[in-house]
Amino acid sequence: MTYATDLRPLGPVDTTVQGAQKALDELWSQTQVETRAYTGNIVALTVRRHLERVEEALAGLEGRYAGRQIIGVMDGTDDLQVHASLVPQKGGLYVERLTLNANPEQLQGAILPLLRPATVNHVWWGADTQPAGTLLSELTEIADQVIADSLSLDIPPGGHYALADLGWSRSAGWREGLAQVFDSPDAARRLAQVDRLTVWYAGRKDLPARLFAGFVASILGWPDLSGVTFKSERCKREPGDLCGIELAGDSVRFSLRATQGDSVRVEAQWDGIHRTSDVNVPAMTLAEGLARVMARPERAEVFERAWTLAHASLST
Repeated sequence: MTYATDLRPLGPVDTTVQGAQKALDELWSQTQVETRAYTGNIVALTVRRHLERVEEALAGLEGRYAGRQIIGVMDGTDDLQVHASLVPQKGGLYVERLTLNANPEQLQGAILPLLRPATVNHVWWGADTQPAGTLLSELTEIADQVIADSLSLDIPPGGHYALADLGWSRSAGWREGLAQVFDSPDAARRLAQVDRLTVWYAGRKDLPARLFAGFVASILGWPDLSGVTFKSERCKREPGDLCGIELAGDSVRFSLRATQGDSVRVEAQWDGIHRTSDVNVPAMTLAEGLARVMARPERAEVFERAWTLAHASLST
C-alpha cells in the first residue's frame, strides 16, 4: 500500500509467478512513488462466478490491512495465468493485486512465492463450495487469520490461526443491539422466562442466523437450538445479514425488527408493560464485514460457544 497522486488503474499486465515482482515494480515506476508501506497479504480463493463479488469486497478495504491482494481463481484455465495490477483506492492509495487463473493443484505451488514476507497473512475462502484437495489446508499453515464461512466448510475454531467468520462478524450490530435491550435491570430479570427464539434473515442461507442463535442460546444457558425457529424473508439488508429477532416465553416478548436504513424497532412486553424504542444496527456489506474481521478479531471464547451450538444444530 502506498500514497499516490495519480489514481489511474495500472495494469493488468500478463506475467508469471517468477516475473510477478518485476511486473509490479514496473507498474510502481509509473506512479513516481518513492516509498511503499506494506500492511500484509490477503489471499482470496474463489471461482469465476464469484470473482466480481470478491474484487468488489477487496476494493472496499481501501488499502487497509493488506497492501498485496492475491486472488486465486480455482476454476481458471489449465495453463496458469498471472495478471499483475495496481488498484487505486480512496485517499490516494494503491494496492498490489495479483490475479491467478488456474486449478487448485497449480495454485498450491504458485501462491506461496507471491506472498510478501514478514507481514501478516490473511486467507479468505471466497467460494460457497467445500474445498477440495489440500490447497486451503496448506495455506492455513502459513495463515495468521483464516476468513471463511466456517459452518458450511466445517472449519472449527481453535487452530493455530485466528478463525474469522463473516456471518458472525456481520451480526455484531445485532448482538450489541440486543445487549442494549437488557441493559435495563427489569428487562434483564425477564430473561429467565424466555424459552423460544425466532431469527429472520435475508437471503437463502441460514448459517449466519444459526451462529447468532448459538450466541443467544449460550448466553441463556440452553443446551441446544431446539427452541429456535429460522425464517427467510425479504428486508432491506444484504444476504447474510439478519432482518429481525424475537425472544419469547410465558408472558414475555422482546423483538428487534429492521425498518428503514440502519434503524431497528425494539419492542418489549411483559406484565402489561409495552415499551418501544429504536436502536441503530448498521447494515454491513461484505466489504465492511471483511474489514471488521481483519481489524478486530472477535473474542474467541464467545464465538467458540456459539459455533459449537450452531454446528450441532446442523446434524439434528
